[in-house]
Amino acid sequence: MPVNPEVEGRTYPPTAPYVLSRAKIRELAEAVQAKDTAHTDVEVARSRGYADVVAPPTFLVSVAQQGEAHAILDPEAGIDFGRLVHGEQKFVHHRPAVAGDEVTAQTTVERVRQAGGHSMVTLITQITATGGDPVCTATSLMVIRGGE
Repeated sequence: MPVNPEVEGRTYPPTAPYVLSRAKIRELAEAVQAKDTAHTDVEVARSRGYADVVAPPTFLVSVAQQGEAHAILDPEAGIDFGRLVHGEQKFVHHRPAVAGDEVTAQTTVERVRQAGGHSMVTLITQITATGGDPVCTATSLMVIRGGE
């Protein structure tokens, strides 16, 4: 069943605040083999002008996915998670994310279209620090496979 095109333009409520921790930043940096010590050493990060260790650029995907879950789980959207394939991801960083940042994610369904029997859904997620400071805009293209 195709995704409901009427959800195009829908904006979901922001997620609960999420605090970026040094431990989680370190874990991701080690997992992706990010060698810059600004990801793991507070003094190095501060010597470069940051308040704390800096998250690797892809760290915020986990925060974006919290926002995207609102759209994916919306019964009116009709997204079958079992048929979902992540097609594309893009980040526009407005500033570096650092340990101690408290952020929320708010997702909008930018586009729903049909292509080759599949539904293509583009989600835009604004990741914002407490106080309204924009941190990142994440764009995700999901393919929901059609057919049986």
